[in-house]
Amino acid sequence: MIQLQQTLVISPYLDLYNLVIPRDNMLRQINELVDFSFVYEELKQNYCLDNGRNAIDPIRMFKYLLLKAIFELSDADIVERSKYDMSFKYFLDMAPEEQVIDSSSLTKFRKLRLKDMNLLDLLINKTVEIA
Repeated sequence: MIQLQQTLVISPYLDLYNLVIPRDNMLRQINELVDFSFVYEELKQNYCLDNGRNAIDPIRMFKYLLLKAIFELSDADIVERSKYDMSFKYFLDMAPEEQVIDSSSLTKFRKLRLKDMNLLDLLINKTVEIA
């Protein structure tokens, strides 16, 4: 399973999120209300589990695209903002000091994993439905 490839992020700075991101923050609420594990199920046929290096977590990649849709930003802008916007990092399940992806990874994710753009719409609609 693709989620077995993921690593647990342990950081001494995770408590910062509770200090700087208010409880009523939209991204905090989405993150707490929605179980994004459905992304694994929807995308599992688009990943090879026994060949090549580990993939960037599909949930994180999907969340980048969700942020892009919510805030109407370009790939480069969404990645740039995720470098310093703590609510973005929290939403992406990143440690505050963790490095962000390269914006070209979003293009590759869309082309290789979301071959059918209706799948992105399906995933976004499912997220809204769950929330």
